[in-house]
Amino acid sequence: MAEKLVIEIFKEKPVAELAKNISEPDSKLETGSAAAVCAAFASALLERAAIFAQSADSEDECAAYVSKNAGILRDYMAHLIDEDVKSRAVLKRAMKEGGEREIEAARHPAGAICAEIVNMMCKCISLASELHPHCPKEALHYLAESAEMALGAMKAAGIYAVDMADKCSDDTYRYIIRRENELMIQDAEKSARELVSKIMQEI
Repeated sequence: MAEKLVIEIFKEKPVAELAKNISEPDSKLETGSAAAVCAAFASALLERAAIFAQSADSEDECAAYVSKNAGILRDYMAHLIDEDVKSRAVLKRAMKEGGEREIEAARHPAGAICAEIVNMMCKCISLASELHPHCPKEALHYLAESAEMALGAMKAAGIYAVDMADKCSDDTYRYIIRRENELMIQDAEKSARELVSKIMQEI
């Protein structure tokens, strides 16, 4: 009789169980999954602020646009919790069964989800800045919190992506990954700092 295949869906686990799983060194979960959880919450806070803005003005097109896209981001980031596990499956197999060429090739996709989180959290911060002029005062703190959380998620994900790339032998690839992360995080941090500074003067 064939062995029954059990597929774990981590995004459906309670937060306490997910956090415990991430803490365990032999877990299938890695930094990308942890960053995806943080990114999902950052997106949820942005969505919450946008819903407040919609309640204040039901015809506000910006609030509706941000609300819709923040909801998409929230679901997508939750989806990436499990996609991060899949992204490293090929690398794990290569390290067990393959040679240096197979391991080298598998390192690229192993950091792909972290790279995606960095990219998407740039969008989250951009949407928060876009919503700012439309957001009622009582919901402004959600925008600042969203931006800070998005920044934390992308910084953590960026560190992992760079660490994974640094294990590759291709000098050009290592440089590009490191530099791309530096530039995206610098730009996002500048935008987040400006947004949070404005909001802290308004609340």
